[in-house]
Amino acid sequence: MKTICFYFELHQIRQLKRYRFFDIGSDHYYYDDYANESMTMELAEKSYVPALKTMLEMIRENNGAFKVAFSVSGVGLEMLELYAPQVIELLHEINKTGCCEFLCEPYSHGLSSLASKEVFMEEVMRQNRKIKELFGKKPKVLRNSGLIYSDEIGEMASQMGFKGMLSEGAKHILAWKSPHFVYNCASASNLKLLLRDYKLSDDISLRFSNPEWSEYPLFAETYIDWIAQFPEEEKVINIFMNLSAIGMAQPLDSHILDFMKALPACAAQRGITFSTPSEVIDNHKSVGPLEVPYPLSWMDEERDASSWLGNTLQREAFSKLYSVAERIMLTDDKKLKQDFDYLQAAENLRFMTTKQNGIITERCIYESPYDAFTNYMNILGDFLARVRAQYPDMDNEELGALQQMIENQEVEIVQLEAEVEQLKTKLATKEKKAAKKAAAAPVEEAPVEAPVAEEKPKRKCVRKPKAE
Repeated sequence: MKTICFYFELHQIRQLKRYRFFDIGSDHYYYDDYANESMTMELAEKSYVPALKTMLEMIRENNGAFKVAFSVSGVGLEMLELYAPQVIELLHEINKTGCCEFLCEPYSHGLSSLASKEVFMEEVMRQNRKIKELFGKKPKVLRNSGLIYSDEIGEMASQMGFKGMLSEGAKHILAWKSPHFVYNCASASNLKLLLRDYKLSDDISLRFSNPEWSEYPLFAETYIDWIAQFPEEEKVINIFMNLSAIGMAQPLDSHILDFMKALPACAAQRGITFSTPSEVIDNHKSVGPLEVPYPLSWMDEERDASSWLGNTLQREAFSKLYSVAERIMLTDDKKLKQDFDYLQAAENLRFMTTKQNGIITERCIYESPYDAFTNYMNILGDFLARVRAQYPDMDNEELGALQQMIENQEVEIVQLEAEVEQLKTKLATKEKKAAKKAAAAPVEEAPVEAPVAEEKPKRKCVRKPKAE
């Protein structure tokens, strides 16, 4: 039986303001609060709220047959909590149905996996704890920013205790293979991989409302028919996209919500189910390892990291930012750590791309990639000066020793958390066995006591007084 695995990304960066060279050293606040508020509210109103309400209806109207997964970046959660708490409430409502799964990702939605193992693991585990605190469920599946994945990254995910990871079903990796199977990491066989069907995903997220598309207009029946026609052995169809595709990239007046609402009924008619990533991982065996020596992603035709690191501007900004990563790991300055999270967001590097791929690149306030680079480097200049002011004399050897200590502590924390989970599982198993044993044991009847005869009241002898 075929199953569809829907996953949606929710993310909003902290927009940077215009920052001049002469602001360096005097202005340590880098953000455009008005733009952040207005853009987050617009995103919530036009996309997140109507899309999540529709999915909640789909779950309820189909008696839980529709299932979905979400990944919310830590920076995105901060923005939603501040400007659009109604989105968080809707996520809670969907969570209560038991038909959704929350995945984990780097807190910053940045590229730390390509720069620093320590930073990557720290922010993934920090985001894991935040999701657990907010939704009561500890994520077991990881998705990296932009679905970036390699054998090395998969090995890190396995070390952190994840059982699965999402990535792109890129042709240059799969070759003749199909993305409709479960694979495993070549460097850590216990980590399973779910690969995006980019054609079916992009049919919804990129092409749905395009009148020049050969399949326009796309109906739910047609879409499900495409899935049903795959070979019988291809049982897992992974549809991954940004949630903003519904309502922003594909406007609501394109009837995108009607299309989504019709999918469960059409799927049921063809015997196709819906599953969360964890359910797919638990119910399907890996068909073999997938070797990915170099990072791949879901961006552009190349499906690699060139959208963020494809030119010298991007690589220079990336190198400068992560040159102080070790110092950030050591500091207790919450403001510095927060700024590091915001400056890591992958979009800051995406604004600097010079790739000509026929797709209009959204650059927000910037007129060109060079404008984006100049503004970012001005901010980075001030940020780096603040970091170095705290660690002016520490050489690389000292930093390395301290960083090794932090890394060891992180590994120990992960191991202890895994032990706690194992103990909880054992305790739950013992309690279930004890409950079953108690329920199966015969109930002993209480012995019937013989009735006790009532004692007759004794007569009191009253002596008559002697006659005088």
